[in-house]
Amino acid sequence: MTVGVDDFKKAMQLWASGVTVVTTHSEKFGLQGMTVTAFSSVSVNPPQVLVCINESSDTGDGIQESQCFAVNVLNSTQQDVSNQFAGGSSQQQRFENTAWTAGITGAPMLDSSLMSLECKVIERVHAGTHWIIIGEVQDSVCREGEPLLYYRGAYQQLKIHP
Repeated sequence: MTVGVDDFKKAMQLWASGVTVVTTHSEKFGLQGMTVTAFSSVSVNPPQVLVCINESSDTGDGIQESQCFAVNVLNSTQQDVSNQFAGGSSQQQRFENTAWTAGITGAPMLDSSLMSLECKVIERVHAGTHWIIIGEVQDSVCREGEPLLYYRGAYQQLKIHP
């Protein structure tokens, strides 16, 4: 017997994570992006990462078509960007007030994010309600700042002690 959905959600709220916006651009769907906390490195050689995208997400459709995506790790001042890309607005509205630059694959890299990784899809695995998308990193951009964190259902700030 597996753990219940509510118990699982309660347990997962105790996992502190960074907040990312995963973006893509495709001919059919145009610019797309969504807030994602399920992101991890997979391999350093070759450089690979994974993101988990809900199967009902339209951004997942765009990634499937374009076969590329960018992971933009948000900085501590970007709660509004996280909320904007979390849903409730059209894909066009999500990008209207967010500065971005097209990467080498065409995936939008958010100009103010702490870090951006541009990836080509190398594998896509269906698991439960999500797609696990593994990408090989084609380009990276690092910027100054502190990360935006998510813990116990709320945004948090990193507290550095000397």
